[in-house]
Amino acid sequence: MEITSSNIRQWSRLGSRGVFGQAILSLAATKQDLMVLSADLGNSSGLDRFKNAYPDKFINVGIAEQNMIGVAAGLAKGGFVVFATSFAPFISMRSSEQIRMNLGYMNLNVKAVAIGSGVSMAFLGVSHYGIEDVAIMRAIPNLVVVSPADCAEIVKTVYAAAAYDGPMYIRLTGAANNPPVYKEDYNFELGKAITLREGSDVTIIASGTMVYESLEAAKRLDEKGISTAVVNMHTIKPLDASVIDKAVSSSKLIVTVEEHSVIGGLGSAVAEYKSTFAGAPPQLIIGLPDIYGKAGDYRYLLEKYGLTGPQIAQKIMAHL
Repeated sequence: MEITSSNIRQWSRLGSRGVFGQAILSLAATKQDLMVLSADLGNSSGLDRFKNAYPDKFINVGIAEQNMIGVAAGLAKGGFVVFATSFAPFISMRSSEQIRMNLGYMNLNVKAVAIGSGVSMAFLGVSHYGIEDVAIMRAIPNLVVVSPADCAEIVKTVYAAAAYDGPMYIRLTGAANNPPVYKEDYNFELGKAITLREGSDVTIIASGTMVYESLEAAKRLDEKGISTAVVNMHTIKPLDASVIDKAVSSSKLIVTVEEHSVIGGLGSAVAEYKSTFAGAPPQLIIGLPDIYGKAGDYRYLLEKYGLTGPQIAQKIMAHL
């Protein structure tokens, strides 16, 4: 898929799930060994056009995520590159044992794709909050964990995942009308964070939809005379330690921002690495609180939990 400013605008309106479906459809034209599985969420995963165009490459296993991972593992053993999709809480928690043993332990070439991660599906209630998934998935050996920043990066991630030989967890955040982080094509590499802006006072390390919100926060901080760097840590495991090394040596405060619980996610991963440094600057972890949340609209919940650009900026200023 060609990444142009026009396509990026269209993808932004379509949202993460629709763009994932388009990327898979495009990938299938050249990837003969591709198989795509769904736990009765083909249309919700943006895969309606794919399953019609490639019925021999698509399997709906029904509402059975644990079975889906087992089927995906078997197909991978047979030489296929497999993408298996479901809502974040179901694929990461209901089938966590299968991912641990069938994908991680056996090191099989399956990409578990979590749609509706974070609070984008929270209008259906707490059962559809996907806010503990990174904590679980990054603890599984051999599993790469990726959280794309916007729709253009979802396309990049799908193609990179197909080329990568090994198990992966892909976390799709956001809803329709996702604001774009990238306006044109750029270099993307698994495990290599992207510094979007430089700064000498604060370094914000973010993932998923929070990359855009962090850029908005940085603009407001700059207006207050606070020089702020923003890093897109799209790959949460393996963590790109080089950007943390730089932040430790040059920043007064390190901030992590994620649409995930403040426990066990990107913030915890950065803190674990940073703890090896003597005299490292303090860290502020911004994310979703350790509670069972309420049902609600996506933007409403981001504001409720303080995850918009202006709110992030206010939290940072309060810690300086």
